[in-house]
Amino acid sequence: MPTVITDDAVTLNYLDEGRGQAVVLIAGFCAPATTWMLQQKTLVANGYRVLALDRRGHGASEAPTHGATMERHGRDVANFLSAVGLDEAVLIGGSMGASTIWSYVSQFGTERVRAIVSVDQTPRMVNSAGWANGFYGLTEDNRTTFFDNGIPDTGHGRPQWKSVPSLLRLVLALRAIPKLASPDTPPMRALLADHAAQDWRATIAGIDKPYLMVAARDSQFWPAAHAFESVDLNPLGRSVVLESCGHAANMDRPSEFNAAMLEFLDSIA
Repeated sequence: MPTVITDDAVTLNYLDEGRGQAVVLIAGFCAPATTWMLQQKTLVANGYRVLALDRRGHGASEAPTHGATMERHGRDVANFLSAVGLDEAVLIGGSMGASTIWSYVSQFGTERVRAIVSVDQTPRMVNSAGWANGFYGLTEDNRTTFFDNGIPDTGHGRPQWKSVPSLLRLVLALRAIPKLASPDTPPMRALLADHAAQDWRATIAGIDKPYLMVAARDSQFWPAAHAFESVDLNPLGRSVVLESCGHAANMDRPSEFNAAMLEFLDSIA
């Protein structure tokens, strides 16, 4: 598999297939690039070049003890786009992968961006009097300790067992079980805590490229309302809610997600 080296000497792995408009896929917390396999196949079949990036500490990429911040992960995207020579790409991120894209945009702007798709990621994790679409139960009062023992069971959303058939479809496509990174290492704990402190709403409000907010109706982590409230921030935004779908929307409802993704991509072609 090809690799790039960041400006702080970390080796990142990525997958690269197809020809045409470049689409960069970035997975969420602990997830490897291979979890996009069902999207990768669909995009390549529809004439796109697909590059799926393993973030530092994820998949086959190097797992250093430093750089466990959203700022650094956003900079890694900048390093990656430059290293592979992409002048323009559609950026698609699932969960924390979407936050990684907003981090990149907040630091480097949209010169290399054609469009963005956020897959079930609220722009602000912390709930407050003016924002009720954060992670269930997370407030500023408990933010610094909320994820000390990992990601808690919120008691909300789609039961995990209902997602088993879709996950089996992914396993069959890969002919392997995707290898998840451990969430319990100090860098991953630090990354999770840093992610909880972020607020991307101003970045989204100021973006000058089309973007799609995909929400899962039955997300285990936050209300689907985050998507259309994020669209209210900017006339270039659109939103779609996938029904009977949990947080990992591209894996839980791959056919429905792929249809929404392709419809959006067709609209900006």
